[in-house]
Amino acid sequence: MSKSKAAVSAYLKPATWVLEPEESTFAPNSRWSNKDMDPVPPHMRTWTTLNYVAYWISDAANAAVWELASSMLAIGLSWRQALPAIAVGHVIIAVVMVLNGTIGARLHIGFPVLNRSSFGFWFSYFSVISRVVLSMFWFGVQTFTGSECVYQMLKAIWPSLAHLPNHLPASANITTSGIMCYFLYWLIQFPFMLISPQRIRWLFLVKAIIVPTAWLAMLIWAFIKVPVSRGFFEEHTALSGSALSWAWLGALNAALGIYSTLSVNIPDFTRYAKDERAQYVQLAIIPTAFTLCGFIGLSVTSAGVVLYGEVLWDPLRLIDHWDNRAAAFFASFAFALATLGTNISANSLSAANDMTVLFPRYINIRRGQVICAIIGGWALCPWEILANATGFLSFMSGYTVFLGPFAGIMVTDYWLIHGGKVDVPAMYRPHGRYRYTYGFNWRAVLAILLSVPPTMPGLINSINPNIKIGGAVHLFDIAWLFGFFTASFVYYVTSTLFPAKETFMEKAILDLNDDQSSSNHGQEDLSSVGEKGSVRDEIRSIRD
Repeated sequence: MSKSKAAVSAYLKPATWVLEPEESTFAPNSRWSNKDMDPVPPHMRTWTTLNYVAYWISDAANAAVWELASSMLAIGLSWRQALPAIAVGHVIIAVVMVLNGTIGARLHIGFPVLNRSSFGFWFSYFSVISRVVLSMFWFGVQTFTGSECVYQMLKAIWPSLAHLPNHLPASANITTSGIMCYFLYWLIQFPFMLISPQRIRWLFLVKAIIVPTAWLAMLIWAFIKVPVSRGFFEEHTALSGSALSWAWLGALNAALGIYSTLSVNIPDFTRYAKDERAQYVQLAIIPTAFTLCGFIGLSVTSAGVVLYGEVLWDPLRLIDHWDNRAAAFFASFAFALATLGTNISANSLSAANDMTVLFPRYINIRRGQVICAIIGGWALCPWEILANATGFLSFMSGYTVFLGPFAGIMVTDYWLIHGGKVDVPAMYRPHGRYRYTYGFNWRAVLAILLSVPPTMPGLINSINPNIKIGGAVHLFDIAWLFGFFTASFVYYVTSTLFPAKETFMEKAILDLNDDQSSSNHGQEDLSSVGEKGSVRDEIRSIRD
């Protein structure tokens, strides 16, 4: 065998990809943890209040938020109904974001590990896998949005691109030039996924400066082109009665759904906070930034209705109508940058954190992002989701079926049931105090079973409207709120009436050096690390 063939053969062996165990790990061996799963050490806690402000300003100024706001006009609401739905939804999400974010900032661990304390060691994999799928799904959607930006930028430079022959059928919902631009944007964003979470925060700062400036320019353009007396403030909804009420609740649910994923996995980012107070600013910045960005989206889309005679809820399709090529290029560039930051923060990093838990011996955050880019970027068809406004809102609402209950269980377990007294080292041990019953916390299982299935008929109907389910469809219109509060209530009642006594302790345990940790947990981890020596001795012996 030649040297080159031998090198390729060795490269393909699983052992070649095994990550080196880190000295800080709390797990019995490298099968259960790696450096990126472990609690963040002090020198790597670099996120300040300014970083969280920049993070949320940059995330609010992205095409999905614009589309969320403007698509509400497409379903019949006016700005008078749409803007309050956006504001109320993000106030609710901000509260949940800070509650779960504080946990990450205190314990310095990510969502996939933290979730074991409430779901049970093995049942937590259900929420992790669910979120991996959702994150990769959304990654494809955002990549497609970025490809629209690339198309507008290239068309501004090379106008004949609009006349490039299309060899794909209309049913594909994408053109030859579209798939080319999709590939280009995928290539552009790929290198940014190799940057560590500590350093990627600077991308959010740059984005927070450039993108809002471009959005403000578009807002000024809208009010110059269409005076207030002719457009935005003169619009009224044609809906009334129960139709208006359910449309508004559906819009509220969509507002909740757009960042319901991050409300669950916000510890993946707050774990890097210098202190827990640094992330409190989210309570103010989230509703403020998203409501202002929603206002801009509504205003410009409303102007587009007057100027072009249709609801152009996708901002890139509105830009496509512009004759000023320079303006089209720079506006599209701003949206491309906005989408890039959001896709990395909310999707590829989230999926990567989850993958580290699924395969900790082989996958760290960087490798997880690469896998997300390959699978999430190409295995899905995001252009199908974005084909119409109703489909987009249904997709957003579909997120909330699972994520509302997940967030409710996490908040209830940490704040109400255990009062913040959790055992971090035990979260890394399959036979630790959070094993519950065969790795399943039946209280969380019951909460999921009572909160998710009732909304499934509505989800099915949103996918195929020909399947009639009667009034049950309205429960789907409030899926996040129903799931969050139902799961919270069921989990609280069962945990109070039938407490898992082994999970309660006098104080929080954050490190193996804690005396209580070493004295109380010997009986629960001997099966996984041997009968002699401490966990740390066993870890060292495995490395040696």
